[in-house]
Amino acid sequence: MAEVKDQLEIKFRLNDGSDIGPKLFPDATTVATLKETVVAQWPRDKENGPKTVKDVKLISAGRILENNKTVGDCRSPVGNFSGAVTTMHVIIQHQVTEKEKKKKKPKGDLKQNKCVCLCFGARC
Repeated sequence: MAEVKDQLEIKFRLNDGSDIGPKLFPDATTVATLKETVVAQWPRDKENGPKTVKDVKLISAGRILENNKTVGDCRSPVGNFSGAVTTMHVIIQHQVTEKEKKKKKPKGDLKQNKCVCLCFGARC
């Protein structure tokens, strides 16, 4: 039984097609808590796993879920059939640190600051 009163059974689909779960979550569970579950249960044999909750984005019914929303807020009015498992897609986007940002932007690189105007035809 996938849906119990005030609970939703959710599985998390990873980018390689494998799943974490399914597991029952109360409607009051926040998306941030779901992300913590993904980080904690991420398969150790998979590379590029999330290090923190900030690395995880959850998508359900085509929407990126916000951390402060609850499972109850994220229910799709169309897709929650009795006995159905809700699939949430997991996207991993590692956060770029300030140190890494500075490495990518070399100072004094004039090529990044050039502006070019092209004129086609007799008038310019």
